[in-house]
Amino acid sequence: MGHLRQGVWKSGDVVTSNDQGEFDREKTTFRESISLDHPQFKPEKNRYHLYVSYACPWAHRTLIVRELKGLNDIIDVSVVHPDMLEHSWTFDSSFEGATGDQLYGLNYLYQIYQKSDPNISCKVTVPVLWDKKTEQIVNNESSEIMRLFNTSFDDFTDSSLDLYPKHLQSQIDSINEWVYKDINNGVYKTGFAQNQKAYEKSFKALFAALDRVDTILEKNDYLVQGTLTEADIRLFTTLVRFDSVYYVHFKCNGRRIKDYPNISKYFLKMLNTPEILRTVDQDHIKRHYYFSHDFINPKQIVPLGPLDLNNS
Repeated sequence: MGHLRQGVWKSGDVVTSNDQGEFDREKTTFRESISLDHPQFKPEKNRYHLYVSYACPWAHRTLIVRELKGLNDIIDVSVVHPDMLEHSWTFDSSFEGATGDQLYGLNYLYQIYQKSDPNISCKVTVPVLWDKKTEQIVNNESSEIMRLFNTSFDDFTDSSLDLYPKHLQSQIDSINEWVYKDINNGVYKTGFAQNQKAYEKSFKALFAALDRVDTILEKNDYLVQGTLTEADIRLFTTLVRFDSVYYVHFKCNGRRIKDYPNISKYFLKMLNTPEILRTVDQDHIKRHYYFSHDFINPKQIVPLGPLDLNNS
């Protein structure tokens, strides 16, 4: 792990906390859009490239939308190695499913950031949406890349799916807000807590939010009016990592997802959607968390279970 400082890679811990010992996630750096009206980044087939990790829940969101919207032939992909160690994400292709850098043959993801801006100071994260024409990063904020994929390339596909329909946007935004705070980021706040008080605060908020989700799903197939939306995808990428990683590794051991009657049924329905299932790789997921977080798991032992775990 590490940071770029004025274009120079600096190894070291990147887990940030506030004064109360609570995990404090850094904001992303590149936030451009893609549209016909944009002065630089126009929608084009095969112009953009997506850098992802199968292990990372934030990158996973974008892969799911890419599949659901039929963008596989529009936007190509490079998949990093699951280990995130001294040099952060690498293009080592020795782990099955890792592709290496499909564009430039580079060794490390931070070199993509340097290529985009030689003086950049930031954390190096996935996903990265790259413009092959201008050779720069367009966006590295997963929630915004999801929405770019949802609408910006519709002229190149026959997909009628809209994951952020106008008449549901306020409801989606409302659910996204608390799901992100207490579930998506909540598992990290629990796992990376620096003291008992911070841990218990995040733990309680996490399971209160999961209880809330289970109640919503008691009478609904999806989170918003029985319709598949981006809110479901944002939740799913945490759920698919929960029993195999967060329950043990991040001490989120109040209940498993399989212990929630409504969430577990919903989760299996999402998982068994072919486009979603193709994006799930539990080998990458488990290897990344248990091997990369040596400050939590110093022996880097990767558990074999759960034995009933569904995998791609």
